[in-house]
Amino acid sequence: MTSAHVGLAPSQSPPTRLLDRLNPLTRVAIGLVMLVPLVITIDWLSAAIVLLGELLGVLLLGVKLPQLLRRLLPIFLVAPIGALSMALYGKPGGRVHLDWGVIVVSDQSLALAGAVLVRVFALALPAIALMGSLDPTDLADALAQILKLPARFVLGTLAGVRMVGLFVDDWRALGQARRARGLGDQGRLRRWASMAFGLLVQALRRGTSLATSMEARGFGGNQRTWARSSRLTGADAIAMLVTLLLAAGAVMAAIVFDTLWITG
Repeated sequence: MTSAHVGLAPSQSPPTRLLDRLNPLTRVAIGLVMLVPLVITIDWLSAAIVLLGELLGVLLLGVKLPQLLRRLLPIFLVAPIGALSMALYGKPGGRVHLDWGVIVVSDQSLALAGAVLVRVFALALPAIALMGSLDPTDLADALAQILKLPARFVLGTLAGVRMVGLFVDDWRALGQARRARGLGDQGRLRRWASMAFGLLVQALRRGTSLATSMEARGFGGNQRTWARSSRLTGADAIAMLVTLLLAAGAVMAAIVFDTLWITG
């Protein structure tokens, strides 16, 4: 067999959100570009500009605010912890507000704490908003058709990703089988090691069967057709242009207002 149809059938209805019209590669690229100003700066201003731009962008792309807030709930719990540790143990500078041994709260440590707090949200927002609803099949189509990555590698990775969800069911089934055999009351560590080994064996068997079936259906052929094409459109170009302008604007604002580096 030298050809195979890969991917899901085309969607029966057109996308209703602007976000769904962006190519998966564009969504990944947006997230990577947004990392640049957050990595090369440590100030609160650039992070705040990036965060505000990201928030406006995802709302314009059709992401609902209540849904976004629900997904960001873990960040609301984690970000203050990082900011608090920076405020208490960050590099001191400027006026000192509290000096208690290794705990020194100063103007600079508070500025660093605010920068960390905003930066955590700015880092998490693209990953949650852009990647949360990303279809692995769409991404695989884009990687193979646009980036021209080896189809065998892309399809094998996609098949593996699709099988990850079965691990939870397998783990639950192994636990139920052990309890049915009277083995569920043993030590927790010993039970976990035994179930992990069983899960590994089961995963290897399933992987071997999957590889054999994919090869038999022509997934390893040299020529391949695709059930749906993946292409870049004008919307992708506009989204990338706006992202680049936002990233550059955040860095320029930090330079103009002299907040690029926080020094004592």
